[in-house]
Amino acid sequence: MASSGRERDPAAIDPREPTARVFRDLRTTAGGLTSREAWRRLEVHGPNDLPHHAVRGWPVALLRQLTHPLALLLWIAGVLAWIVGTHELALAIVAVILLNSALAFWQEEQAEQAVEALGDYLPQHSQVRRDGSPARVLATELVPGDVLLLGEGDRVPADARLLSGALEIDASALTGESSPVERTADLPDTARRPVDSPVLVFSGTVCTGGSAEAVVHATGRHTELGRIAMLSARVRLAESPLERQVRRVAWLIAAVATGVAAAFLPLGVLAGLTWTQAFVFAIGLLVANVPEGLLPTITLSLAAGVRSMARSGALVKRLSAVETLGSTTVICTDKTGTLTRNVMRVVETRDGVGAPASPRPEFAVAVARCTTADERTNSGDPMELALLAFSRSVGEGLSSEWRDAERARLFRFDTHLKRMTTVDHLASRYVAHVKGAPEEVLPRCTSSQDDRGAVRSLTDQERARLLDVVNEMAGRGLRVIAVACRDFPVLPSDRETAETDLCLFGLIGLIDPPREEVAAAVSACHAAGIRVHVVTGDNGRTAAAIARQVGIGADQVVDGADLDAMAESDLDELLMSGQEIVFCRAAPEGKLRIADALHHCEQVVAMTGDGVNDAPALRRADLGVAMGASGTDVAREAATVVLTDDNFATIVSGIEEGRRVYDNVRKFVLYIFAHAVPEVLPFLLFALSGGAIPLPLTVLQILAIDLGTETLPALALGRERAEPGLMDRPPRTRSDSVVTRRLLLRAWGIMGVISGILVLTGFFAVLLAAGWRPGADVSGNAVLHHAYLQATTVTFLGIVFCQIGTAFASRTQYVALRQIGLNSNRLLLVGCAFELLFAAAIVYLPPLRAVFNTAPPPVWTYVLMLPFPVLVWGADELYRSLSRARTARCRGL
Repeated sequence: MASSGRERDPAAIDPREPTARVFRDLRTTAGGLTSREAWRRLEVHGPNDLPHHAVRGWPVALLRQLTHPLALLLWIAGVLAWIVGTHELALAIVAVILLNSALAFWQEEQAEQAVEALGDYLPQHSQVRRDGSPARVLATELVPGDVLLLGEGDRVPADARLLSGALEIDASALTGESSPVERTADLPDTARRPVDSPVLVFSGTVCTGGSAEAVVHATGRHTELGRIAMLSARVRLAESPLERQVRRVAWLIAAVATGVAAAFLPLGVLAGLTWTQAFVFAIGLLVANVPEGLLPTITLSLAAGVRSMARSGALVKRLSAVETLGSTTVICTDKTGTLTRNVMRVVETRDGVGAPASPRPEFAVAVARCTTADERTNSGDPMELALLAFSRSVGEGLSSEWRDAERARLFRFDTHLKRMTTVDHLASRYVAHVKGAPEEVLPRCTSSQDDRGAVRSLTDQERARLLDVVNEMAGRGLRVIAVACRDFPVLPSDRETAETDLCLFGLIGLIDPPREEVAAAVSACHAAGIRVHVVTGDNGRTAAAIARQVGIGADQVVDGADLDAMAESDLDELLMSGQEIVFCRAAPEGKLRIADALHHCEQVVAMTGDGVNDAPALRRADLGVAMGASGTDVAREAATVVLTDDNFATIVSGIEEGRRVYDNVRKFVLYIFAHAVPEVLPFLLFALSGGAIPLPLTVLQILAIDLGTETLPALALGRERAEPGLMDRPPRTRSDSVVTRRLLLRAWGIMGVISGILVLTGFFAVLLAAGWRPGADVSGNAVLHHAYLQATTVTFLGIVFCQIGTAFASRTQYVALRQIGLNSNRLLLVGCAFELLFAAAIVYLPPLRAVFNTAPPPVWTYVLMLPFPVLVWGADELYRSLSRARTARCRGL
């Protein structure tokens, strides 16, 4: 137990000294700290986390918003307005730029915080010894003096000095060297640099093999990684492909708007306008073509998708992964724990000759000895926990302390060898206990035991018959393990010796039943045009049986050895054949080859994994999906998405969420684009008439529409629920753009044109009712001037009314509005209500009327405008109805 006295500053401790001196300096023991002392030290030293740096200073972030393409376009408009003397308009445009940039900046910061907050869902834990017993604590709660228990797949959570055992460490995060290094407690320390010391391990490195105990000597910013982090600033994540695509669209809009304004500037002068009037006209065109809220709305929509997926159990590290999920074409899934429950139990045993038999005590003990799992803490491989439960049920349970005390050597499970071996010191002999894949263990057996314990020679014919038994068991969905042993008078010197001339104890059949929800998820994948391959280290028959139970085709089973020997062209052809493949006994390199081949074939692949060796494949896949509950730290670090429940169905939910988010981006882009036509048409009419028709809409009124009435409905469309049939569509291609010809047809050719005609009808109706005729001066005559203010107000209100119809039409891309329900998006109803209230304030509040040059229109104009939403929505509904009928006829053919 550690002393409660004052310990030395960790920075002043030399961890390379003998362990007794390190214990003295840290005031701890091999038994670790007490919980009380650990909490006291946590108060003194602070949490074990790295210093956080802001992604960028807020002035830089705000400047980025002030200089994006659409903002630059508005700056040009403001400068032009100031040059021609319309200072009020110039100031209004600058105010719009600042307000819009502030909104975009706030939304982007919210999005980044949403992603960073996901770390709270998956706190990293560490195994330590507290109060003399193993305990699982948050890595952030580690303190100097804690004794760590490290094993394969663990990320080292703090700088520590090894006390016992040996580790293979991937120190690339610290040194940049890709080759693993050996760290052993009893090696002589002659290294020049601490990072090269054979007895030290450092925060941020990864245990790729072995097990050891180590005492923590530095945490947080005092670690080697912490010191590096203090000198480094985090770089901002790159824009997602969607954001880059929309930014390109923004540049396109800017170019078109500038070109149109420049082209119509001389046209207006030729038509009889003064240069001042022509400049006002050009400014109006620029402002009317700028969808100010486009980029921030996309960012916020992606962030909302990240939050929604987190609630479903899929934790997304990057905003870009949301859209990638939606375009997934192939899923390569593991079997155990993903398709199945990962709750294994032994259901069948066979003796060494393949006959069904009750397990002999020696068999049960051998099974228990060849494990590293711990029943006390329920930690370790689920299969090993099932084997320990089986051994205990036979009455031959073996405590982990006794098992480990008698263990002389451990050869851990190797993904290539497909077996594991322990060498135990029993009385005056050593006994090697081996378990693993039958096809790997049987060739190393020269004898076998029957259910009475009689030993007989194992011939090639017997091996072939035993493999038939294995295949029959695997065909019923059982995972089959072979168990063997061998006695040695002295400790075997290497693994090859320990695993040669074995005696087969028998076969064990375990079952890990499929998750109930997986079959429906696989069916949804097939309906969505997504193929599912199984990539597993398990037996091919077992994997195929489970795959077929959940609806995966398992059209072909490819063994790991066959995969390794397969040419790249043959692998490409196999993966693109349209079949669903089960890759069994697959090595990590094989998994990487599959991910690489699918990427080469331009497929968008989601690859699941949980082990250390899965990290390369997870990085190579378009979307690496790690297991949060059973996976290693390394896999979670390499992945883009982490599943908190290790459930295949959660991947499918994420794909649906990704498709929904992408659909919603298109919906509010459609909504925003549709209003460009009714905003641009009044200026074209003014220019082409040479001023004979007064300007039907002012620039300030356009700003009120784009910044005020349009914003909330656009945000509400970003929260729209999934459209019926969303998962019945094929995945979109990589080249599929947000802005399509169909979207532009709906936005500009249907809703935009109809909205433009309707609002101009209202404008002319008010002017003509007041006695106006083309060419009449609306500024010198008080009656006509008031009528003109009312007419421009009707144009403004007409666009607002049309926006409501556009919003409801934009809610669906294909299906009828009745299929999703008029009231299913409550936020949109709130947005429309705000839109009407904001418009009413501009029209009826005297201070705002003076700013926006509005006047309350006649009551009859409201009767005229009431059908506007229905007419706009109805025209688009008719178009979608005809599109559905045309699609149905094509499918019928």
